[in-house]
Amino acid sequence: MKRDELNDLAAFAVVAQTKSFTHAASQLGMSSSALSHAMKALEARLDVRLLARTTRSVSTTEAGERLLRKLRPALEDIRVGLAEMGQLRDRPAGLVRITTFRYAATAVVWPKLPAFLDAHPNVSVELSIDEGLTDIVESRFDAGIRWGESVAKDMIAVRVSPDIRLAVVGSPAYFARHGKPRTPQQLADHRCINYRLHTAGGLHPWDFERNEHAFQVRPSGTLIFNDGELALAAALAGQGLAYVYEDQVAMQLSSGALVRVLDEWCPTYSGFFLYHPSRRQTPPALAALINALRV
Repeated sequence: MKRDELNDLAAFAVVAQTKSFTHAASQLGMSSSALSHAMKALEARLDVRLLARTTRSVSTTEAGERLLRKLRPALEDIRVGLAEMGQLRDRPAGLVRITTFRYAATAVVWPKLPAFLDAHPNVSVELSIDEGLTDIVESRFDAGIRWGESVAKDMIAVRVSPDIRLAVVGSPAYFARHGKPRTPQQLADHRCINYRLHTAGGLHPWDFERNEHAFQVRPSGTLIFNDGELALAAALAGQGLAYVYEDQVAMQLSSGALVRVLDEWCPTYSGFFLYHPSRRQTPPALAALINALRV
């Protein structure tokens, strides 16, 4: 195979992933027109149409999808092979792409990231915030960080946080006006700050348990967010009760800015795990980041 043909196949995979000549060209460091010309040349050589183009989007044809299924494992093997060559150097190097959601990024990754980058100046880290369960193989991420219960069984998982409890909190001013709920069922009489799931679009239920009995409550309220920081700010402003991570509000509870209720009902989760595909050899840069994050 000629070098140009391999380059064009790799470029086709990027176009298929991004569904945009503009975004793909930016990643590949070339102009959109040059990329479009290369794709037309590839289709001409193969004598088959790989991409369906409109003025607003690009998608793969059936033939393009079949080629893509063959290309992805081959390109990934090449990427891993090149990463393995990095072991011959004294220090890990290259880009590590991680997908996770906002709270895990701020509570788990960011506190350790500056020291990691100082210790490994040849490593770059891309942190992508996504509330959904991203397919890290299809989206070409090196690893993801999610709740332990969410990690697929065929992934290698490494614990990167201790167990985490949930907490129901409100401001002293709110409780002065509305009183405190004594059971989760009494939340129906309170203003609760709800969180809308990015993926399913529904409101996140509040999980509770007691005497090994787990159940959910779907409280009502006048505020709905899809960002945890806004929900916390609303609780601090006395606008209702928020359902948050315990360590997220440790300082506010200590200072008295927030008060906790229903403590004996709030469950504990298994914490966050970094997960990545099973391979014979983990890329050195990813291995170094895992060692920095593990607990």
